[in-house]
Amino acid sequence: MSEYVFKLPDLGEGLVEAEIAEWMVKVGDFVEEESPIGAMLTDKAAVELSAPVSGRVVRLGGEVGETIAVGSPMIVFEIDGAQGSTETEPQKQAETPTTAVESQVGETSVKSEPQHSPATNGKVLTSPSVRQRAREAGVDLTLVSGSGPRGRILRSDLDTYLAASKADAEKGARTPEADNQINEIKVIGMRRIIAERMSEANREIPHFAYVEEIDISALESLRQHLNSKKTGSDEKLTLLPFIGLALTRVLKRFPQCNALYDRDRNVISQYRAVHLGIATQTADGLKVPVVKNSESLELEALAAEIRRVSAAAREKTAKRDELMGSTITITSLGKLGGIVSTPVINLPEVAIIGVNKAVDRPMVLDGQVVIRKMMNLSSSFDHRFVDGYDAAMMIQALKDLLEQPATIFMPE
Repeated sequence: MSEYVFKLPDLGEGLVEAEIAEWMVKVGDFVEEESPIGAMLTDKAAVELSAPVSGRVVRLGGEVGETIAVGSPMIVFEIDGAQGSTETEPQKQAETPTTAVESQVGETSVKSEPQHSPATNGKVLTSPSVRQRAREAGVDLTLVSGSGPRGRILRSDLDTYLAASKADAEKGARTPEADNQINEIKVIGMRRIIAERMSEANREIPHFAYVEEIDISALESLRQHLNSKKTGSDEKLTLLPFIGLALTRVLKRFPQCNALYDRDRNVISQYRAVHLGIATQTADGLKVPVVKNSESLELEALAAEIRRVSAAAREKTAKRDELMGSTITITSLGKLGGIVSTPVINLPEVAIIGVNKAVDRPMVLDGQVVIRKMMNLSSSFDHRFVDGYDAAMMIQALKDLLEQPATIFMPE
């Protein structure tokens, strides 16, 4: 017998380290070659790693939540001496099968007859995202019946289990012990990255906030008119693509707001193209998928692309380049948008546009009190590079287009 040291391979994009998102094996387990052994989290994606050999796990390279460097020992196997050397070669590392966690094997690409059976012997077949959600909910996956191939636990299986558990809990009487229960959740993975980025943005950027109310009565009338022409299977237009389209027009006059700041080089890069970030709430936290070259898209195409990248982010199918490269971001909570918000700038951008909810309000128009559809834009700017005057002028220009929506579509 000999030892085989599997080192963390290069995960791409010049990354030098990654966080241990989860272990799928433990010391003492016998693992077959190409079986999943763990998932590593980078700034952009989670990557599932497979065993390069068959063997028994002797040591793990760290605990969940710890960060290890590329090339450092990740896991040590005890193997039959005939299988190979005692340490992975660089080329073997590059060939190690890696699968994006978001692929959800067995949920979207594999079809089979349901096999409603709970996992046994502690060997749970499921995706890392389901494991993470189960950890956060305090669920032992060995108690969940899997309906996927070979009893694999699908996201729908966990949803069903959680719903049943909630119903059972509501039936039972509350006790003092339950009232005093504390659930401690370790801040790791995507939530840790989000926390670090928010802290960095708040620490590094002197935010300048600007709020403007906009009469979108005409815009809402146009939106409803266009939607009335659609058939039952067509996707309805929301306000977001109108705002995005208007923003691409405005940024041509205010390129200082469509820019990225490189702190290491101390350089501001102003872009002609508008790579529009769409802040999207997901089960893993806030993600910002990107509509590349949104200035080249017409209304319906922009709306379709916003829907596509947002859905991909929520369903964990977004490609890595679809989650990076934005030059300005729009954030909206839809009907929960409130009256005013203070959005945090998405580093390394210098501006973010916050969309608040649209409400009917009494307004004075031509000396008469009338009901108008009003909406606030709550935006933040990096005051180091965008002067308050320019920020206000940009939002005013955006307001003009949205209040007279026909002008959004007029040639410049």
